[in-house]
Amino acid sequence: MITPAFELSQDPDFLTITIRVPYARVSEFDVYFEGTEFKFYAKPYFLRLVLPGRIVEDGREKATYDDSGIFTIRLPKETPGEKFDGLDMLTALLAPTKSRSAKPLIEEMGTENDEDIEEEEEFDWEIEQTLCEESKESFLCSLCTYGFGNQKSGVFKRLQDELNEVIDIKNPDSTTAAERREKRLAAEAAKFDPDHYLADFFEDEAICHLLKYKPWWAEVYRVKMDSQEGNSWNESNQIALVSFTEDEKEQLRKFLNRTFLLDKRTCHQVYLSLVDILLAYCYEIYATEGEKNVESPWNIRKLSSTLCWLETFTDMSDVLISFGRRVVCYPLYRHFSLVTRALNDTIMILQLGKSAVLKCLLDIHKIFRENDPAYILNDLYITDYCIWIQKAKSKKLAALAEHMQKTELTKAKLGLELNELEAAALLVQEEEKELKATGAGICKQPLPPSKGEASDSEDSSSTSSYETGDSDSEEQESSASKDGKINPLQSTLQDERTAPLIDCNGLRQEADALTLDVRNEKSKPSLQSTSVPGKLIEELGNQMQTAIRLSKQPEGSSLGNDDGSSSTLQETGTSCTAQPPGPSPDHNGERHFLEVTPKPSTILFVATTNQSS
Repeated sequence: MITPAFELSQDPDFLTITIRVPYARVSEFDVYFEGTEFKFYAKPYFLRLVLPGRIVEDGREKATYDDSGIFTIRLPKETPGEKFDGLDMLTALLAPTKSRSAKPLIEEMGTENDEDIEEEEEFDWEIEQTLCEESKESFLCSLCTYGFGNQKSGVFKRLQDELNEVIDIKNPDSTTAAERREKRLAAEAAKFDPDHYLADFFEDEAICHLLKYKPWWAEVYRVKMDSQEGNSWNESNQIALVSFTEDEKEQLRKFLNRTFLLDKRTCHQVYLSLVDILLAYCYEIYATEGEKNVESPWNIRKLSSTLCWLETFTDMSDVLISFGRRVVCYPLYRHFSLVTRALNDTIMILQLGKSAVLKCLLDIHKIFRENDPAYILNDLYITDYCIWIQKAKSKKLAALAEHMQKTELTKAKLGLELNELEAAALLVQEEEKELKATGAGICKQPLPPSKGEASDSEDSSSTSSYETGDSDSEEQESSASKDGKINPLQSTLQDERTAPLIDCNGLRQEADALTLDVRNEKSKPSLQSTSVPGKLIEELGNQMQTAIRLSKQPEGSSLGNDDGSSSTLQETGTSCTAQPPGPSPDHNGERHFLEVTPKPSTILFVATTNQSS
């Protein structure tokens, strides 16, 4: 038999059931209804529903069929004006499959009375904690459970190939819940990247753009708030606003309706894990702006400790802290504002009721269903959540949302020292701004003007020197003796960049050549410039040819000490005196030149005196 597509709607007096049977034999169909039970048969379709309210057969019932293959059946309510809840929970409306065993293994006693008592009882989210007794419960530790309500075990023993692509924990079937949490916290601390976090903290243009996105539940929540202000809000309006697509309805019909027997502690853990999954889903919607991509399954399962580490929570604060830590450690956008936005949106979804929660779960189910390794998480968690949430109580979801609002989440609680990290980064940023401002002020100061100093001395030649940032000051003296004999000068080059000493008969003569003249003549005015910029030096070097012309000095000239000892002159850079172009011959007609590159270099001049002559 085929379960047909169906929808339910209502008005104050009638319940309307729409059934789509395009290939049915219209001449043979049967409808049966009594109390809360409804059955429809038209070969090859069969539909059996358990209604949320009672209907009656009083002659006002009516059924129609159109050419598109749709049956529309209107059934009168036993109590006119009664509102039937959960008409969009299609899986919950389908009658559960009966056991084929002769005697049921588990029987639910007094379900209706128990549900009424449970609905009136206020749910306590602070679960009672008891000391762990290893000796009495050692056999339970060997069986590590996980999944919805911790009802599954041994699943990953058969799925070793897909294990690493789905969850982060290794050997989950032999790892207890306490060990999972310890390993999860260590992995998050090792994964946290301060540079990535600070980059998103300071350069938050992309984050601000993502936060402007408005998901579908934001508009529904706004309409609900506006209606509550006008005192016109009711559950039927909520059902109309939160609607399901045809694909979502089809998926609901495929789910098998079953009942989950959960104790109080397990039920508490199920609700907290639901919050953890919804938080990860809200982040994914904002990170992709509703346009899901290939990274969507990874984002949801990576940010949810329930899905990634098979975590079970006992406190709401642990849920929020776990989600906050994983947001700043794993995804592309690691900003705390996304944590708070996901938290606020999860509260909205819970306040909208189980219809909104079910729609989100169906979307997660579809994302995982279309991803090869992630489908395992549907079998472990999402499918059971989609079935279970349809029978959840709206008051519990509202209480869960209120509990989330009262739970405070700060950066300090994440345990990653985010506040200290941000403070240190801001301090460094302020220091950099101050340094830039100081540097800009120095650059704006004018350079000191060049000073020319002239000195007339018959025993010393004129010198012109310039200084660079990495050269020492240069000094050179020349003295002449009374006789015509001179001592040769020896030069030693200490830098590979310095040009060698050359002897040539014809020096290239340029009008702008600068020469260092060591002769016995009247000293000429020397030009001295200080703090010349490097770029100016390079430009001058490209335009001029620097040379050092050495001329023999008259005999008896002394460049050393008064006692005739040799003297040493250490020169860094290029020191020269502007002279007319062209070399001047000495008394023997010889010309000696030292050609130096425009770049700063180090030259060592050694001069000796001949006292005997």
